[in-house]
Amino acid sequence: MKKVSRRRFVEQLGVGVGAAAFLPSVAFSAEKQAPLYAGKKLQVALCGLGRYANLVREGLAASQYCQLAGIVTGTPAKAAAWRTDHRIPEKNVYSYQNFDKILTNKAIDAVYITLPNALHKEFTLRAARAGKHVIVEKPMALTEQDCQEMIAACKKAGVQLAVGYRLHYEPHHQEIKRLGQEKLFGQVRLIESSLGYRLAGISPDDWHLKKALAGGGPLMNLGVYCVQSSRYVLGEEPVAVTAQFGPVTMPELFKEVEESISWQLTFPSGAVCTSTTTSTCNIDRFFASADNGSFELSPGLSYGPFQGKSSQGAFNFPVLNQQAAQLDGIAPYLLEDKPLPAHISGEEGRKDLRVLDAIYKAARSGEKVTLR
Repeated sequence: MKKVSRRRFVEQLGVGVGAAAFLPSVAFSAEKQAPLYAGKKLQVALCGLGRYANLVREGLAASQYCQLAGIVTGTPAKAAAWRTDHRIPEKNVYSYQNFDKILTNKAIDAVYITLPNALHKEFTLRAARAGKHVIVEKPMALTEQDCQEMIAACKKAGVQLAVGYRLHYEPHHQEIKRLGQEKLFGQVRLIESSLGYRLAGISPDDWHLKKALAGGGPLMNLGVYCVQSSRYVLGEEPVAVTAQFGPVTMPELFKEVEESISWQLTFPSGAVCTSTTTSTCNIDRFFASADNGSFELSPGLSYGPFQGKSSQGAFNFPVLNQQAAQLDGIAPYLLEDKPLPAHISGEEGRKDLRVLDAIYKAARSGEKVTLR
């Protein structure tokens, strides 16, 4: 992270020393920076070489603690290209059919699953049986029950299960979490958190449009970020939800999954989060209002670059590779065989699916759903 002194931060924010509590907590730089890690790296096999795998590949290349060691794909041409580009040994290249042979490969420590949502459970179970740690993209699975089975399988196999929550390692999101949970502006009363993109030129055959593979539409693909942000800013679990499906304006694409959906979460403190996720237009926003002020990010939940603002002034951090930061947050625990922090564990993924399940139930029924 770029060096910025505490005094310079105060000057930039235009506040006095008395406002130090409101200064971003994400690492004012010291004169000495930690040396680059030079120990054993976590050897990672990427399972699924679609669009998101390319972002993870960049993260692996920038990571201090991880190295791309293997690949799993159903496309021979991709296997050949990745193997050449990354000098991956032939013995570390697998198809979906022979994936279970990874059991005997001591050169691979963990499997990072970037497959369509419906395949997360199957390959998590198979990786666990092979004795490999698992990092799985979000949403963790299609249902809360699936998540529970994945957690149980990894526990039984003695491996760890992490979920790819990149924003947990992004400084602006670490800051809004701090502002909310430490109540630096008092109790947060209202959150508006929405994410959507207009789908232009997408093929009707894209897996995101197939319920059997995706589990749903933008709620599964993007809405999980909205649910996550409200949960970690408040540090609470929602107790009730209402929801509404939006109109279908592109029936040629949205035959199986929702095109847009809005929902309202109520939390034990009385805070309310309103959210929309959609495939009809671009929206990328996070805003929180508390008793004595507010804070926001714009853009809010995507890849940024983020711009933060609060009642005390702006807060902005240097851009970082979000996948690399996430990988370097997870890998040391796996390398040292220490339990993963709860906020990136399979249990966290289960909590998200619990909420997503309830949102769909509320939208289908038109009734308020209580979360026990």
